[in-house]
Amino acid sequence: MPNDKYLSRRRFLETSALSAASLMMPLFNAPKTFAASSHAPELTDWSPDQRTVLYQYAKDTWPFFLVSRDPTTALPMDNIGFNGAPAQGTYTSPTDIGVHLWSLIAGADLHLVSRLHAVRLARQTLATVRELDKWQGFLYGWHDTRTGSILTAPGGSPISAQSTDGQFISTVDNGWYASSLVIIRQAFSELAAIATELLNAMNFGVFYNNANPQSDITAGQMFGGYVVGQGPVSWTYGLLNTDPRIAAYLGIGTKTMPGAVWWRTWRTLPSAWTWQGQIPGGNSATYQDPLSHQLFTVFEGHYRYQGIRYVPSWGGSMFEGLMASLIVPEARWGTRSFGANNVRYATAQMLYCTQGLGYPVWGLSPSSTPDNTGNYQAYGALPLASGSQCCAYATDAITPYAAFLALTVLPGASFNNIAALKRLYPAIYGPYGFYDAVNPTTGSLANRYLTLDQAMILASLDNALNPHGLSQWFAQDAVGQTIKPYLSTEPFSVFG
Repeated sequence: MPNDKYLSRRRFLETSALSAASLMMPLFNAPKTFAASSHAPELTDWSPDQRTVLYQYAKDTWPFFLVSRDPTTALPMDNIGFNGAPAQGTYTSPTDIGVHLWSLIAGADLHLVSRLHAVRLARQTLATVRELDKWQGFLYGWHDTRTGSILTAPGGSPISAQSTDGQFISTVDNGWYASSLVIIRQAFSELAAIATELLNAMNFGVFYNNANPQSDITAGQMFGGYVVGQGPVSWTYGLLNTDPRIAAYLGIGTKTMPGAVWWRTWRTLPSAWTWQGQIPGGNSATYQDPLSHQLFTVFEGHYRYQGIRYVPSWGGSMFEGLMASLIVPEARWGTRSFGANNVRYATAQMLYCTQGLGYPVWGLSPSSTPDNTGNYQAYGALPLASGSQCCAYATDAITPYAAFLALTVLPGASFNNIAALKRLYPAIYGPYGFYDAVNPTTGSLANRYLTLDQAMILASLDNALNPHGLSQWFAQDAVGQTIKPYLSTEPFSVFG
């Protein structure tokens, strides 16, 4: 498995697409409780003691975003290691840049840094990003944080903008980058002009498969990326409940991608594909697209785990299901779609870890391997995964960011799970908060901090401690308002 998280994470899950609760139980009454509910929980009313604990996590995590910035370019390093793990990754990706900008906003929201200082830091990063070589406004896969040069790979050789044929432009990574520009221009109005300039340069339509649906089953879905000098890759993102939906949100929201992408991306794989994890139940429904007014018939499929019905992802991982909700107010706008599904999906994974695997903690999601090699693995919950018959998702690592992602989805269970991680594995808490992963059986650690995973922790805490957190900024923007009816129009059939 490669040493880089995005190369590992994206290629593992994308190749899948191409080939296509003991400790926590007192906090969880019964699976049928969630099966009967069609709504996500309201914002949690934390006790003063709980707020103190959560704020301390945020306070300890925040300095990472200062020390991981290159002092010359203000670009975020991909990772930092301790205790024998690789010392630092002096390369960055579109996702790294996007979530670093998120984190500056979250830091200001949480009063960990003054708003004035956060704006200054964001301005420095955006000034560098503005000068980076791009392809039609999209960032290349990798840049050197020391020089801004395009790299062939993480830690690879620099290349010039005139020699980029064959370089991969990632749909999902640029979706996360673009999401930061949307919230930057709302949270930091002083930077709205540059954020809008960068956002307007991107046409997400280049990633849209506009083939004839009668001849191509994946027509209307997003290609996984674009290869410079060659064209879009041959495979598409088949499932809606995966992290690439952020690119669909941005494409629809900027009106550079047809709304058809929402309806033609599958809730589950076609039932005829018998190799998938289980044959889905469900039925079909017809919806009118809010923008084009075209009618689309959608198979509203679902899987089951211990009586819980839910819309699956490729790997059963927390980041696939829950990362988009850090930015997009899915719980508020999609109470009968992703708002409800996120609750059931997280519950099913909690039960799989604690009852199915017998672990004292839960949180399966792609992360560093807990051995300080610097390697990365696509951890997931096999019974919950569409691709479980084609891919060997590992389960021998729990990552703290996965537990934080569920803070506003399963508040009590997540709070206690995070506390259990720190209590049972005290060495997991380092100079910038939780290290990236632990083997729940042996206690061995990944003594690394990854920009992406740290950002998900801080954003989760912002969402938990502030009314709607980062999603408030997305909701205010025209991009957010454009995608709102897609979430509110459709009830996944499993939720009625």
